[in-house]
Amino acid sequence: MPLLIKNGEIVTADSRYYADIYVADQTISQIGKDLEVPPDTEIIDAAGKLIFPGFIDPHVHIYLPFMATFAKDTHATASKAALVGGTTTFIEMCCPSRLDDALEGYALWKSKAEGNTACDYTFHMSVTKFDDKTESQLREIVADGINSFKIFLAYKNFFGIDDGETYETMKLAKKLGVIVTAHCENAELVSRLQASLLAEGKTGPEWHEPSRPESVEAEGTNRFATFLENTGATGYVVHLSCQPALDIAIAAKARGVKLFVESVLPHFLLDKTYAERPGVEGFKHVMSPPLRDKRNQSALWNGLSAGFIDTVGTDHCPFDTSQKELGKDAFTQIPNGIPGIEERVNLLYTYGYKAGLIDIHRFVDAASTQAAKIFGLFPRKGTIAVGSDADLVIYDPKYRGVVSAKTQHTNNDYNGFEGMSIEGRPSVVTVRGKIQVKDGEFVGEEGRGQMIKREPIY
Repeated sequence: MPLLIKNGEIVTADSRYYADIYVADQTISQIGKDLEVPPDTEIIDAAGKLIFPGFIDPHVHIYLPFMATFAKDTHATASKAALVGGTTTFIEMCCPSRLDDALEGYALWKSKAEGNTACDYTFHMSVTKFDDKTESQLREIVADGINSFKIFLAYKNFFGIDDGETYETMKLAKKLGVIVTAHCENAELVSRLQASLLAEGKTGPEWHEPSRPESVEAEGTNRFATFLENTGATGYVVHLSCQPALDIAIAAKARGVKLFVESVLPHFLLDKTYAERPGVEGFKHVMSPPLRDKRNQSALWNGLSAGFIDTVGTDHCPFDTSQKELGKDAFTQIPNGIPGIEERVNLLYTYGYKAGLIDIHRFVDAASTQAAKIFGLFPRKGTIAVGSDADLVIYDPKYRGVVSAKTQHTNNDYNGFEGMSIEGRPSVVTVRGKIQVKDGEFVGEEGRGQMIKREPIY
């Protein structure tokens, strides 16, 4: 059934105006006033509301075997949570380990998502080794519609790759025209620091951050930029968490390195004292890179406002309380990660835009448009334009609420942002013209999501 959204205020990364939107055949067909539409058209009155392009989370983990357990969400639960929060497309990290076959891993991740996802999706393909089969396998994966790789300069002997493998991955990425995303730390330093701290009896979650300090992330960011500079590849730093790493990324950009930067929601709003809380409360907030000293938050907000930080993701990775307690005897055994796919848009709107730290166009840009542009989804996604997919978020700025595990849709028994107030939430969310969410609840089609295939663009 066609859809007409009337009387709303359209807000994109570069414009703001009042107009009606007519949707037919899954795409935006007309934008304007007094549109003539067929009599069977469903009409939504969006008076008093903002209309945003569907939001894109460029960094999520849903299916994830990690640290002797599995992340809690399924594609059904995570995609519903994403939609309730206004995210209509996510990019999942496909993460087979060094011991796994890349093609088999890619097929496994695809099989978990297909037919089970309520929003649209695609993948970053992790390169966790580079052997004599890797190039042919990655070429096959790129031909299937993937235009981004992921490397880990951390997690030694599991996801992590060495400098030689990094070089080969970047040379291939340059040849194929795909972008390389990277977790920037130093696997060897982290491993040695962890062992030293444990040997001193420092086993609690409060020692997670000292085991991978800001200097280690800064070094990894610099090494990644140096490899990009010397291979000509295009790169994207994931979950940058601190000012020293940001300073290095800005310097690399200034000298012409083709580098984009992502930070994730927890690093803007939470600090390392959360992981220093007693008991299981500290375990809940262990993630990598770790939550940092609070002084870094102003640098991140300023960097986001200025455009030095291109996107805001989540690194959504839910492990429940019992899983977090696997690390009760050693912080190195705490599954790393925190949920956020449902909270990202509302918290960024509240504590970024409403707090005056970013303007509304940078909000849309960082939470939707830049991810679409960087990863080859634009203009199909990330904007409101004739011909674009009808992924739309009708946003109610008058809504007031509180984040709580009691009301979340994520499959987890706690919420890392528990008790935070929000000003505004999605009232209606559509995926390619189909209403999937109304007033905070999923009401749509469970398997509607499609894998969006992307062409190499670099």
